[in-house]
Amino acid sequence: MATTADFKNGLCMEHNHDLYTIVEFQHVKPGKGPAFVRTKLKSLTTGKVLDNTFTAGVKINTVRIERRPYQYLYNDDQGYHFMHNETYEQIFIEEKLIDAARFLKEGDNVEIVFHAEEELPLTCELPAYVVLEVTYTEPGLKGDTATNTLKPATLETGAEVRVPLFINTGDKIKVDTRNGAYSERAK
Repeated sequence: MATTADFKNGLCMEHNHDLYTIVEFQHVKPGKGPAFVRTKLKSLTTGKVLDNTFTAGVKINTVRIERRPYQYLYNDDQGYHFMHNETYEQIFIEEKLIDAARFLKEGDNVEIVFHAEEELPLTCELPAYVVLEVTYTEPGLKGDTATNTLKPATLETGAEVRVPLFINTGDKIKVDTRNGAYSERAK
């Protein structure tokens, strides 16, 4: 058991029969009335973010979670298969637990978040940026970097992103996995 005084970003707790992590919080002491804590909570099961207000001092159930390093192997009809980097134990998880599965390439390292008491995988988080090769896009124009015009490009994982006009087939680009946007050309 913890109270609102123990709130910090990343704290995992049980709320409304679901598991949430605190994305953001703010203690508020108004001039009149009791103090309260405004929070943004992200559901670990659905990924939805909701705003919630707790009165100061209320007790909450905290949940212990662990982040473990895994390497992506392959996917089939059972799900996505991963191997632990230290113990070489293999697990498979469903696509809905993976943040940006369309950018996952064989051999990529990810972090899988587990419920520590139940040994249950909750989410699979990719690195913030991944480097992928462009397998198809319309031919680019040399020196066309002045405008912000974008064109569609298909990546080696099958995902489609919008890239600047100077990107060609065979180029390696850096993609932001949080929003699926082109970041920069990889060196």
